[in-house]
Amino acid sequence: MRKHILISGATNGIGLAAAEALAATGAGVAIVGRSEASARVAAARISAAAKGATIATFVADLSSQAAVRALAAEVLDRWPKLDVLINNAGAIYGSRQLSTDGFELTWAVNHLAPFLLTALLLDRLKASAPARIITTASNAHRGARIPFDDVNAETSYGGLRRYGESKLANILFTAELAGRLEGTGITANCYHPGLVATGINRKNGLLMDLGMTALRVVARSPQTGADTLVWLATSPAVADVSGQYFFDRQQQPPSREAQDRETARRLWELSERQCGL
Repeated sequence: MRKHILISGATNGIGLAAAEALAATGAGVAIVGRSEASARVAAARISAAAKGATIATFVADLSSQAAVRALAAEVLDRWPKLDVLINNAGAIYGSRQLSTDGFELTWAVNHLAPFLLTALLLDRLKASAPARIITTASNAHRGARIPFDDVNAETSYGGLRRYGESKLANILFTAELAGRLEGTGITANCYHPGLVATGINRKNGLLMDLGMTALRVVARSPQTGADTLVWLATSPAVADVSGQYFFDRQQQPPSREAQDRETARRLWELSERQCGL
């Protein structure tokens, strides 16, 4: 039976590479982009790579909770079936910025957006079960802690540190979500794509740009980075695996902090409040 897959952050980098590979399997693929133009260009490239597959497009600024809610409503209206939700969109910001909702921007895009989008699409996923939820995390979570006493980064901000905190949140979210979904036929997993040559850390100042350019020498291709994502979305080998963290198709233990169930529960309750759920 044809799978229906929704993937955010699919107009470049890992998300675009994953969408191309997933469309090539014959799955129905829908991508989320920040602009109509970028989504249209990406859809054309994916379609060409997948020998003419029809790609659905959605447009949303995921830093805005109103936009996330509008996106979910449109997905529910247009897609009666949803087998796989891939929360892939992410960003790094060199300086502290606030979203339209007043949340620190990295936190808003990398954590609150997938948390809210997943919550809003959960009933459709349950109705489509067996279904899968996959979130792009990162080994940048190692050494990070959730700053519950300064969750909006008002007293201290570092771009890479904040990114690590948001990726830790992705893993804790996945673990707590998996526990809450036991018995529903939905699995939730996350993965580390490795160091990938994408545009995620561009336009953050000259120093960041130079650093990313230097890293390209040792970085993986987006296709290599997307391999585990595609595998998690399609492989029968992980059909019944849930709540885990993967790298290169191998299940790996995340940091000790990422395995703390009390921290995961506390983060979930905070996220519900921040998203008005």
